[in-house]
Amino acid sequence: MPASPETLAHADDLADFVAASPSSFHAAAEVARRLSDAGFTPLDERELWSVGPGEKQFVVRDGAILAWVVPEGANPDTPFHIFGAHSDSPAFKLKPKPTTGRAGWLQAGVEIYGGPLLNSWLDRELRLAGRLVLDDGTSVLAATGALLRLPQLAIHLDREANDHLALGKQTQTQPVWGVASTLGDVASADLLAEVAATADVDPARIRGYDLVTADAARGVVFGKDDAFFASGRLDDLASVHAGVVALAQAPLDAPHIAMLAVFDHEEVGSGTRSGAAGPLLEDVLERIQLGLGADREQQLRARAASWCVSSDVGHSVHPNYVEKHDPVVQAVLGSGPILKINANQRYATDAAGAAAWHGWCDAAGVESQEFVSNNAVPCGSTIGPITATRLGIRTVDVGIPILSMHSARELAGTADLVALSRVAAAFFAA
Repeated sequence: MPASPETLAHADDLADFVAASPSSFHAAAEVARRLSDAGFTPLDERELWSVGPGEKQFVVRDGAILAWVVPEGANPDTPFHIFGAHSDSPAFKLKPKPTTGRAGWLQAGVEIYGGPLLNSWLDRELRLAGRLVLDDGTSVLAATGALLRLPQLAIHLDREANDHLALGKQTQTQPVWGVASTLGDVASADLLAEVAATADVDPARIRGYDLVTADAARGVVFGKDDAFFASGRLDDLASVHAGVVALAQAPLDAPHIAMLAVFDHEEVGSGTRSGAAGPLLEDVLERIQLGLGADREQQLRARAASWCVSSDVGHSVHPNYVEKHDPVVQAVLGSGPILKINANQRYATDAAGAAAWHGWCDAAGVESQEFVSNNAVPCGSTIGPITATRLGIRTVDVGIPILSMHSARELAGTADLVALSRVAAAFFAA
């Protein structure tokens, strides 16, 4: 069946969202921009907050953003419905003294961030994006267009490349970004100046930076009946985008506070001030509850009645590697969002969470699938168990199935993208 206009419109908007979000800092800024357009008010952590019934607000911390809708009937006991996701993706991060080069080439000194599928980054045009911190302490977002490339060695120079392609993480992952005719040209080149120019910043003022690579190509719908959507950073911008679209529609008469919680650094363990293992969510929940006049007893009661839906991508069954998946439970790309289950609690889903998830899917008119790992293949994890452990909030792990996870360019089912957002909207309205 051909993709519906709603499905195609959602995918096109996601492509715009990913293009505007080449780094976690850009993703947080793009979420903030979209929510501001939808009537949300920004708050500053350093200032006194005024939180009360009927408020739509958000706060940004580095590459993380939390946003919420307080219903008009909110009181000190009002619980939360939290849709969680993360803003970072595997990539290459710029090292100190990043301008390098050999044999007449200008190269970028990079460090591997997270667990990228290294060979997927070969022969693609890449951007550099992130934040620059200046001499007065201000942060400026910067993003280049297509600037770098990791060129693969020709088959003529490695006749067995198709049998054993493996990249040296230090020697063979430094992308090129220019050529130099002399050693003097290499010495005078400045990669940071190239990035600074995109933000109209004097490079001499840069005192620190967090810059990562991102695929420069725009997301695209393709395949029979427009079934596929390919893009960089679907892990986890597909979930972030779904949550933003849903939160913008959250009603003011719900029995709970609807919240979108987007964290940074999930791909490296979440153990930062803007990661899920840090205090950000707990701090914001407390400040909202204090604004509603809650004492400690009421705060704990409200959290005991709250839910967190931790949304991150999972594995679709791969037709060329079926043996890597569970022989019975096989999520298929394009057949609906997934409920993620793991006996060892690498995902936070339990029976109560499964029942609640299926209820929200039913309310949204969306079919859901289940995902569980092959016993012989180790299971990853998400922000779900971290949130459940830190706050004691009931948590269920979900997402969409994809192929090419942690590739520079991942593959999703077009229909799954809008379906996840519809379930998120039902979760916020329940």
